[in-house]
Amino acid sequence: MATERTLSIIKPDATRRNLTGKINAKFEDAGLRIVAQKRIHLTKAQAGEFYKVHAERPFYQELVDFMASEPVVVQVLEGDNAIAKNREVMGATNPADAESGTIRAEFAESVGENSVHGSDAPETAKEEIAYFFSGLELVG
Repeated sequence: MATERTLSIIKPDATRRNLTGKINAKFEDAGLRIVAQKRIHLTKAQAGEFYKVHAERPFYQELVDFMASEPVVVQVLEGDNAIAKNREVMGATNPADAESGTIRAEFAESVGENSVHGSDAPETAKEEIAYFFSGLELVG
């Protein structure tokens, strides 16, 4: 197995409900290690830049507004096949389709307010981690 790093964001719907610790416990219980973490409040410009890959999609502006609405927790998770493991722990985007025990099945309020974001590929993870963290902040 390959040790990887992936970006995780605990979204505004989860931070508002004080779920950071419960969500982090799920990551750690799955064998992922948090090697960097910070709580920030994105501006609309920052959220828009981060999600620019979705700029042409109909939900883009709603996503940007949501992500800038309240603080988020950005973090880097590390472990064997961390990208796939993180996505497994998060569950399906639509909480109605998420497997029991996943973060989205337990905590998501809707498809849009689904509590967490995770990188979907090694290249994406590298870009997303660099958006929020300098190399000095990654303490493995």
